[in-house]
Amino acid sequence: MTILSEKKERLFNSFNRPIPPVRYDIDRIPVDQDGEQFLYFYDSLSYATQDFTLPSDSDTILSLLDGRRSIDDLIKLSTGEVSKNDLLNYIRYLDENGILYSDHFRTHSEGMELDYEQSRFHLSNTAGISFPNNPNELIEYLNDAFSTHENSDPMDAKALFAPHIDPRVGLSSYVKSFSAIKHLTPKKVFILATSHYSGMYGNMYDDFPFVVSEKTFQLPNGSIESHKDFRRMLPPKKWSRIGVSFHDRAHRVEHSIELHLLFLNHIWKHDFEIIPILISGMDELLYSDSSYKHAQMETFAAFLEETYGKDPEAFFLISGDLSHFGKKFGDEEAAETMFGRVDENDRLFMQAGASGNPKHLLYMMRENYDKYRICGFSPLLTFLTAFQGLEGKMLSYDLWDERERESAVSFGSILFQ
Repeated sequence: MTILSEKKERLFNSFNRPIPPVRYDIDRIPVDQDGEQFLYFYDSLSYATQDFTLPSDSDTILSLLDGRRSIDDLIKLSTGEVSKNDLLNYIRYLDENGILYSDHFRTHSEGMELDYEQSRFHLSNTAGISFPNNPNELIEYLNDAFSTHENSDPMDAKALFAPHIDPRVGLSSYVKSFSAIKHLTPKKVFILATSHYSGMYGNMYDDFPFVVSEKTFQLPNGSIESHKDFRRMLPPKKWSRIGVSFHDRAHRVEHSIELHLLFLNHIWKHDFEIIPILISGMDELLYSDSSYKHAQMETFAAFLEETYGKDPEAFFLISGDLSHFGKKFGDEEAAETMFGRVDENDRLFMQAGASGNPKHLLYMMRENYDKYRICGFSPLLTFLTAFQGLEGKMLSYDLWDERERESAVSFGSILFQ
């Protein structure tokens, strides 16, 4: 049996069994195209067919797919305009495109994750979308960016906190940030980055807030090897206590690391390796000093400081944006009514970060329990806990006003000397 026929065999194929429900983790976004209304399906984990759309009136039947009704049940609700075979073919079409939480979907999604974990390479999620995919066009794009936007004076530094916002809206901040380190030549670059997707893998990462990849990261302007000795340097058989996982599927659709690499490849011509580490949310730390995750972070931070704190060839990038606010992120207010409050909160966050004292940052975040969803909190706190006392200099601060969705994201950068 061919792979294609095996796939067809796994698709839903019954009149009387309950139809698998529509996946809860897919966003259905109404769009207008040439006066016609459609539903665009956005799957943050990229299991579903890319750019999958349906006519807007499909919402009616999708609302009935709750995991309890069969095709026989749906036919009873119809006006007789469709047959059971027509309806089955439609359900199989949804299943084939990854819209239903079915046996086929579970096999397909796990296969994608295993393929990624077993691969030696991380392929860019953002090339061709956020920046040119063609290498020559990309060089021209970045050359123009660094000649057009304000550059920082080169400064000696141990670390840089910088955004991972889409370059299409944050290019000036990237230039301001990375121009400050263009003269440095470290051989090992740690990237402590926000993990946007760890929480979408069930309990896989519950006890492992630090997700390490050993892949080669491929971008249009060059490939970067991972530093394989990091695993060897970890305390043997204590990965759980230190909170480190090498099951790197959380990296598969992540953008927070590769956007930093895009700019490193442009400004640096020397050879270097990376240790790419995604860090999941640390909300528990806002409520307690004695949680298990707090102990893991302090243990991991102590390991970084003891092992790499005095390494002259090591540099640290901290990848994180600032506030996410407005209706898109669950606020009742439109973002534009919150600009003043968010600006004040962001600057307090950056000042606390620049102080080099993790307790200052944690205290500041506890004041309003991360009301504005600062996604750079976890990686920055981890870095400050490991390397206390480094003075920071604020380089940039900006905001993306997504007015059509009444939402916004702020971002900025800090250089640690």
